[in-house]
Amino acid sequence: MNKKWAAKRITINLASVESEKLERYCASTGRPATDVIRELIRSLTITELSASEQTPTLKYDIPILK
Repeated sequence: MNKKWAAKRITINLASVESEKLERYCASTGRPATDVIRELIRSLTITELSASEQTPTLKYDIPILK
């Protein structure tokens, strides 16, 4: 099976207001929800994280005994 891209199915939970808004938008533009959501995801910008932000660190308060 030759596909243009590898598909991954996701499920999203929308509030009824969000779902209605998506449905109205799709009806007014004649576009399927999948295309609208895919376009919105593609429009996201990603800010690169610094190395320290990419690796979670744990901080402990350790009393120093003298």
